[in-house]
Amino acid sequence: MRKQKILSICALVLSGALVFFAVPLRAEDVMVVPSLAEQLQNQFTDVAKKVGPAVVSISTEVVQRVPMRQYPFGESVEGGNPDELFDQFLRDFFGEAPSREFKQRGLGTGVIINSNGYVLTNEHVVHGATSMTVTLPDGRKFEGTLKAADFRSDLAVIKIDAKELPAVELGDSSQVQSGQWAIAVGNPFGFAVGGTEPSITVGVVSAVHRSIRIGGPDRDYSDLIQTDAAINPGNSGGPLVDLNGKVIGINVAIFSTTGGYQGIGFAIPSDTVKSVIENLIQGRAVSYGWMGLNVQEITADLQQHFGLQSDAGVIIAQVMPGSPARKAGLKDGDVITEWNGEPIRNVPDLLARVSKARVGQNVQLKIIREGRTIDVTAEVGPRPLQQEMPSPKGGLVWRGLRVTALTPELARQYQWGPQQLGGVVVIDVEENSPAQRAGLQVGDLILELDRQPVASVEEFQSLAGKKNKEDLLVKTSRGFFVLRE
Repeated sequence: MRKQKILSICALVLSGALVFFAVPLRAEDVMVVPSLAEQLQNQFTDVAKKVGPAVVSISTEVVQRVPMRQYPFGESVEGGNPDELFDQFLRDFFGEAPSREFKQRGLGTGVIINSNGYVLTNEHVVHGATSMTVTLPDGRKFEGTLKAADFRSDLAVIKIDAKELPAVELGDSSQVQSGQWAIAVGNPFGFAVGGTEPSITVGVVSAVHRSIRIGGPDRDYSDLIQTDAAINPGNSGGPLVDLNGKVIGINVAIFSTTGGYQGIGFAIPSDTVKSVIENLIQGRAVSYGWMGLNVQEITADLQQHFGLQSDAGVIIAQVMPGSPARKAGLKDGDVITEWNGEPIRNVPDLLARVSKARVGQNVQLKIIREGRTIDVTAEVGPRPLQQEMPSPKGGLVWRGLRVTALTPELARQYQWGPQQLGGVVVIDVEENSPAQRAGLQVGDLILELDRQPVASVEEFQSLAGKKNKEDLLVKTSRGFFVLRE
């Protein structure tokens, strides 16, 4: 009986189904499903409509004063005369020369991150600007006021006097993967192409966690997003967004041999933006972690010289005096393999962890010292600014190196303490020489030759003379190098 009931129910359902499908369909009842290409196209247009109204053009003006040297015959030469004695002669006879103002204009992109008129852009877009004009996509223009700029992250926030503006949403760059769609929005070449509305270009995320070495030691272009979405001059400061219109990065640089698009662009991850944005909006300086270490990659030569089992980690080339690393007991030649229990892969990996650490935070390091593994606790300190490297003339030449003594004046420029008034400074490296092949550079401070300390040019010459035909391990302020004959 139960079996019969079950069969009856199934028959009823089947019968209902047959009756349902027997009803004729009208043309207007049929839903047309767009093709995948059409769906993707619609997604791109939706992103353009969503993000475009929040992307602005930034024009800047930088005023520079250039001295004009006056000459007896009424002519003036911009930039002055390189001969200081002759320049002093002119001042004595004709008085102080007047100067002339030159205005340099620049164009970049910004993105509104707050409806009350806060605009995010690159620091290099507004660097040194004496005035800024922000143009909205609808053509309205506002005078911009710099709230704060962070040189290290290359980010800045501008305030304009406007309310109820469209703003973007910052996404989660930690979830970004190679191969996903990426859309760059900005104002390439400024207004040269006409119109105030931003343009969009489409590509993919080519890679993540990229590092580029431009802008000097105080710029931190590590952990960048690489994309082949077309980025050109003028795109700097504009957003890189995903298919949902969320900002995953701020376009910052391109790799190019022509100055234009070649398929390799870079963006600052949105997570980096999140870490500094509140400070910038409030007009506060951004504080970064610092350990006071010069570190370098482990090459095959260094792995052999230090007797390491692998090339994982980084070698400490120099521990700076008075630094958190010095207080923690770290030494030159130590190999850092872990940071808070996580392996250190390379130099950019360590630098990114130090930079993102909170000032005052205690971190656990695992190091290798002379074959032994040691655990060290260090407190992260605030990062100071660095000075440019000097380039004096003269000195002793050996294996393509030209070196000179480190003077107190040079030490102050390097921000080294009195206890480091030793060593010799590299002031020239000959092309195709053993020194150039080893990787030594102008500005390196040579501290040791073959693990023997170098305190003067005389000591350098004495040690070098004993090793004319041998490979040498050279310790510099930037790291260790194997110098071959």
